[in-house]
Amino acid sequence: MQTITKQQAKQFILSKQGLIGQYRFIGKDGAYAYVRQAGCIQFDPVDVCGKNAELTLQSRVKNFKKTMLYDLLYEDRKLVDYADKELSIWSSEDWPYFSSYREKSRKLGRTFKGLQKLEKQAIEYIESNGPVSSDSLPIEGEIYWHSSMHWSGDWHKKSQAARSVLEQLYTDGVLIIHHKKGSRKYYDLAGKYLPGPILDAKNPCKNEEEFTAWRVLRRIGAVGLLWDKNSTAFLGIDINAEKRKKILESLTAQGKICPVAVQGIKQTFYYLSGDDPLMGSIVDGSADLKPRMSFIAPLDPLMWDKSLILALWDYQYSWEIYTPADKRKYGYYTLPILSGDRFVGRIEAVPDRKGKVLMVKGLWWEPGIRQTKKLNKELEKTLIRFAGFNDCEGVSIV
Repeated sequence: MQTITKQQAKQFILSKQGLIGQYRFIGKDGAYAYVRQAGCIQFDPVDVCGKNAELTLQSRVKNFKKTMLYDLLYEDRKLVDYADKELSIWSSEDWPYFSSYREKSRKLGRTFKGLQKLEKQAIEYIESNGPVSSDSLPIEGEIYWHSSMHWSGDWHKKSQAARSVLEQLYTDGVLIIHHKKGSRKYYDLAGKYLPGPILDAKNPCKNEEEFTAWRVLRRIGAVGLLWDKNSTAFLGIDINAEKRKKILESLTAQGKICPVAVQGIKQTFYYLSGDDPLMGSIVDGSADLKPRMSFIAPLDPLMWDKSLILALWDYQYSWEIYTPADKRKYGYYTLPILSGDRFVGRIEAVPDRKGKVLMVKGLWWEPGIRQTKKLNKELEKTLIRFAGFNDCEGVSIV
């Protein structure tokens, strides 16, 4: 088994993810290509300086604009919103793989009396009237309903009937999200937007074990290098240590992943066998490692395993959005600052949308980081680019 240094491990991950070297992902096509590579990017509705999925793309897709993601989702239909690593965005071509999700949803939904009648009513209304939100669907009242996006427990809650019916049909795969206005979701029939060959395709995975292995493979590809250890990068996958070890051994035997040792870390790491040329270029020093600076999203695939980030970079990051203000160490919505192959700090930047100015509310450098002219110039360029991403024309450091 090959052994690499921590530095090489970091460079491999960043190069794989398109965060170092010349931009590999450019414009709308590049945004789609990155989502395909990552498998999924996490969605979060909070919009302080861009939603999480948008922030994920702006850090590695040259000339990315928020409208590009919207178009890929709701105009081109090349991407869909659905569950994976919690709420996520992934390629519509992967729809057949998630048939077991939809089957579980349908089975669970059938346990609630009266739901099927309301579903029929909702489908007939949508067929006649087009996309609807929970506010515009004429189904009144409340029902006790289990959120089928979460199967960890057999609980149910009282909720708005219209919203519950729409969400049930959405997780069943009958509806997809047609578009969003702010945080409000509008639904329409999936069959009107997803092509027949995708809707009717059989699940390429013969059973749940194959599906789990496919998802593990996808998460390894998303991060670049993952270790044989309990990891939040596997969130949403039903897996324990024994199952993980078995899957990793099987994928290695099939030639789909390669094991590698990292100096100073006892766990074995794995990367996709298709990335072997990249690993070779990192080891022999021929890889393009031209440094650039990026602000990283809180739920970016790079940050999926914070223990891994700490082990490789000695950088500790906590998303403090749900931390009480008096207990925060940094800010409400701070973003890690990546410069070259180092995490150099974190930043809290909030756009003043009326004044069209990006307000830097907090900037914290990591211990030992020297604020050289070169670093400050790179920060200035990154802030100007980030301001443009947020439709701002200037930057102000508060």
